Parts: sequence; structure tokens; C-alpha cells
Amino acid sequence: MDRHGTAHDSLGRVIDALDLDTPGHVPWWADPCPNTTLFAVMVHVLGETIRHTGHADILRETVDGRTGVRAENERPADEKARAARFAKIEQTATAALAEVRPTRH
Repeated sequence: MDRHGTAHDSLGRVIDALDLDTPGHVPWWADPCPNTTLFAVMVHVLGETIRHTGHADILRETVDGRTGVRAENERPADEKARAARFAKIEQTATAALAEVRPTRH
């Protein structure tokens, strides 16, 4: 987490020092987007953060069964449906792995 804190602090100083329309260049972004602005990069990072936070939340829900932010807003988990869903995911993953790594005879 130290690197995350350092990166966060550095980013804060960059955002404070520059205008949102400050030009920038991201060489790994496809044409015509490598030439961009600080604002566009910030929106991109926000979108990435939201997407990955959502992925993490889906994994958490699979593990602990909670479906809401606050306990009073949650619907009771359908444990039978959850177990069936988990079994289907596991079966699909096992089948996909078998295609990638066939069993040796």
C-alpha cells in the first residue's frame, strides 16, 4: 500500500498543479487518442477504477453472499440458487481448463 499512497500523493500534486486541459501523450492508447488531456486521462482512470471495483464486488458477493451496501437494503440470499450458480461456474471453468490442458493418457 505504500506505493499506492505515494502514487496517490503524486497524482494529487499533478492535478493541483495543472489545468484540466493540459495536453498529454499516452503512447499505448490507439490512434487518434494518444494525444489527450489531463481531464481525459482522469476520466479514463475513473472508468477503470469503477470497472475493477465492480469486478471485486462481484467476487465478494460470490464469497459472502451479501448483495447490498447496507444490511437493511439486502435481499435474503437464495442459498439453493447460489449453490447451483456456483456449481455451474465451477463446471464451466473445469470444462474450459480441460480444453486448454487435455488429460494425458
